Amino acid sequence: MELERITELTRVAYNRIAQKYHECFREEMLQKPYDRRVLDEFSDSLPENSLICDAGCGPSGHIGQYLHDRGHRITGIDISERCIEMASHLNPAMTFQVKDMMNTDFDADSFDGLIAFYSIIYTPREHAPGLFGEFHRILKPGGKLLVVVKKGEQEGLLNDEWYEGNEVYFTHFLEADLTGYCRLKGLTVLSVETRCPYPFEIAVDRIYLSAAKPRTPELSVRDVTRRPP
Repeated sequence: MELERITELTRVAYNRIAQKYHECFREEMLQKPYDRRVLDEFSDSLPENSLICDAGCGPSGHIGQYLHDRGHRITGIDISERCIEMASHLNPAMTFQVKDMMNTDFDADSFDGLIAFYSIIYTPREHAPGLFGEFHRILKPGGKLLVVVKKGEQEGLLNDEWYEGNEVYFTHFLEADLTGYCRLKGLTVLSVETRCPYPFEIAVDRIYLSAAKPRTPELSVRDVTRRPP
């Protein structure tokens, strides 16, 4: 299936379930001390008032809101028009735009940080390197990346009651997948942690990857040998 069709499936599904998603997850951070710690560490690693992209912000924008409350500026993006409409209404102090995270059209080196909480899971594994390449492109040198996914090797079309009759393409990832994408696209892996699910979550482990865009590009051997003495 072509990537454009997969993206359209995600857009249609989230336009339909946006309100349900908001009702289920808007206050989830209150129940997740591990996630709060990870976000606190991410926040502390950035300068105050940093500009952060919340890629796949959903209808609540609550992950971005958590960082906004810690003194950062947030731009949330989502493929779903309904999600952006709701998030803008619920978080008037933040900025939201309808965008495909695979091709954001932001200028290069735009953001101090980027978070993607359970949003790349709708991207086929074969296209994930391109997604990490886009993250690298829009991060400033020294910018930080935080990605959260569900762990596993399965991927493919999914149609369960949560999506109310709308198929989506769902992908699980392994730690080696995420670190491989980072290294392929020039991002430095800072940490990879895996946690067990909370009792109220779907029974699958979660992976938290932290990475950074190097402040200066690494020189290859050819680059070095061509430099004047």
